[in-house]
Amino acid sequence: MAVSRPLSRFWEWGKNIVCVGRNYADHAKEMGSAVPSQPVLFLKPSTAYAPEGSPILMPAYSRNLHHELELGVVMGKPGRAVPEAEAMDYVAGYALCLDMTARDVQDECKKKGLPWTLAKSFTTSCPVSAFVPKEKVPDPHNLKLWLKVNGELRQEGETSSMIFTIPYLISYVSKIMALEEGDIILTGTPKGVGPVKVNDEIQAGIHGVVSMRFKVEKPEY
Repeated sequence: MAVSRPLSRFWEWGKNIVCVGRNYADHAKEMGSAVPSQPVLFLKPSTAYAPEGSPILMPAYSRNLHHELELGVVMGKPGRAVPEAEAMDYVAGYALCLDMTARDVQDECKKKGLPWTLAKSFTTSCPVSAFVPKEKVPDPHNLKLWLKVNGELRQEGETSSMIFTIPYLISYVSKIMALEEGDIILTGTPKGVGPVKVNDEIQAGIHGVVSMRFKVEKPEY
């Protein structure tokens, strides 16, 4: 008997978390980075997922943990080398995500020319909201994202400002790696990224669509 895999709980069984860096020009500018001519990609493991109700754990090896607010695109069927014109047919829905980043560690990795794994892929580095079915988002390129830390507005941005569109990203990624049902693509963060510390509360949302709340905690080890 086949085991049911509801997309409403994609974080329990989805395999791949594909992240897009520097997909908003204002964020690239605030990080002192050039606007990319093609998508910058990195991966998180599925153990990075933190659904609402679980904490964000501060990595023991970091002293500068940053929030990065992102729209996540959840795949509804497998695809390889998906044509851009057909890409939206592969989308099941969306989720609001945080790409939690150990910024001090990332800075050191950049200086040494090393991958960003230590900075981006730790356990709970990908908090996610409830799943939002595709039908509830008529235009994913016309959404307003916001994030508050302890009630203070930190990030606010519009998905219309993405450098690379969702169909382009799906097509681009799927030409490099086959995508599977339940995979998610994080589409980049708008400007306003900044630090959080233990006991901070993060609230975030897509205006009129979904919201979520997380607390930053210290890991037990």
